[in-house]
Amino acid sequence: MPNPFTYFVPLFAVLILGEAYISYREDKDLYNLKDSMASTWVGIGAAILNTLTKAYQIGLFFLFYELFEPLRIEFLGYDNLGWAWWVWALCLVGDDFNFYWHHRFCHTVRIFWAAHLVHHSSEKFNLGTAFRNGWTIFLYKPIYWIWMPILGFNPVMIALCMSFNSIYQFFLHSTLVPRIPVFGAVFNTPWVHQVHHACNVEYLDRNHGGILIIWDRIFGTYLDKDKYLETKFGVLHPPTKHDPITLNFHEFQDIWKDVRGVKSWKAKFMYVFGPPGWSHDGSRKTSKMLQQEWEQQQKALQAAGQQKTPDLQVANA
Repeated sequence: MPNPFTYFVPLFAVLILGEAYISYREDKDLYNLKDSMASTWVGIGAAILNTLTKAYQIGLFFLFYELFEPLRIEFLGYDNLGWAWWVWALCLVGDDFNFYWHHRFCHTVRIFWAAHLVHHSSEKFNLGTAFRNGWTIFLYKPIYWIWMPILGFNPVMIALCMSFNSIYQFFLHSTLVPRIPVFGAVFNTPWVHQVHHACNVEYLDRNHGGILIIWDRIFGTYLDKDKYLETKFGVLHPPTKHDPITLNFHEFQDIWKDVRGVKSWKAKFMYVFGPPGWSHDGSRKTSKMLQQEWEQQQKALQAAGQQKTPDLQVANA
């Protein structure tokens, strides 16, 4: 089965060159050579591994598709959902729903974050960043989609919808696109995706949607971009090297060190499956802890400002 993503590569290349030219002409500093080379090599590796694991992904879908066909016939009254337009629509929505939860858990479970971290490792936010995909993420990602072949969605249709989702997300990685009011109420846009790639404390773990942003609105992870706040891209603890091997595997090494460094099985479990930043001795902080501290600081600043107001009024009397 041909991958639709490959047909868009020439268009992606043209758009990246155009964005780089605009950056150069307007001195926006959207690209630098070291960062772009890292994105290129990570992207090439991800493309190769995605191709090699595609048979495994679709094969897994076909396994559950065929395995549950007798149960669908007996309990649901059909053998499969077919290829009607409304099935395509449902498949696209279901695929995006799966992507939201897959993506959200990539940010809240450390072992999954280790696989996804490379996508956020760049301190630049540009179209080239879209190709920074983790090399190990393809091994577990299909698990979130298993329910779809069980219900009778054709595995080929599922795989195509996953590709369409990836194609759409390429266009999200740019700072040159302004807010899109009506469209952005339902669909993900570059404006709010900047929040997702930012490492500002108040922006952490927000806007996980792929094509649709409604999942973030429904499940409480949506946050609009503050046009007055300077957005800082990257991760809180950036890797020291930018070669593709380090970018893809350094967090797995850190997990192994943490697991070996504690005796408690509960602590070992939390270092693997707990949120990123969790530590047994409190020496590190999760994103929720950091955000709680930030909120307390904001409340303290507001309270201090309110206390100063009467004094200013007396002074001016």
